[in-house]
Amino acid sequence: MINLTEIKDTTQLTRQELILMTALRLFTARGYFNTSIHDIQRESKVSIGSIYHYFKNKEGIARELFTGLVTAMDEGMDQIDRSHTTAHDRCGAALAWLMDLTRRTPSVMQFILYARHREFLPEEKPICSSGPFLRMKEMVRRGMEEGEIREMDLTVAAASLFGSGIRMIHLELDGVLERPVASYLDEVWDCAWRSVAAG
Repeated sequence: MINLTEIKDTTQLTRQELILMTALRLFTARGYFNTSIHDIQRESKVSIGSIYHYFKNKEGIARELFTGLVTAMDEGMDQIDRSHTTAHDRCGAALAWLMDLTRRTPSVMQFILYARHREFLPEEKPICSSGPFLRMKEMVRRGMEEGEIREMDLTVAAASLFGSGIRMIHLELDGVLERPVASYLDEVWDCAWRSVAAG
């Protein structure tokens, strides 16, 4: 299982976790194609034999990262879904959580949002079709059913609610925001919600 918190003390990681966290850092800093198994070995200080004990190849590391991060994010969305009773609160909490995740673990969000996963994991679904993002769309659909969100195309409604916030996350990752991304949350969420709210 991949942890969505920033690991400061790598001595507490298993070898497999250390390989994955090192690969995540290198894939986001250099790109998948510019990172070799030997780069991962050198940075992690784990033997080549250990890497191949856990993973068949670099693609296997990338697949484990992708599926592990998607699973961890899906569990986060599940927790948000269970903790809130209205579409307004669920969707707002989901956006706040993504912004907080960007602050805590920017490498995770860079890998999720920027890596061109289909180039090195062609059989995986696009990230926007993965569990956490489908869960967000489902929150919007339920909001329509419950009368909180006005009837419209579901994709348009989800893009209206989450698109501007995700764009702000991109700007944070690119280092162009003047303030931390979470400081924009209230204004972004107010605009997003008013664009879809019923009545």
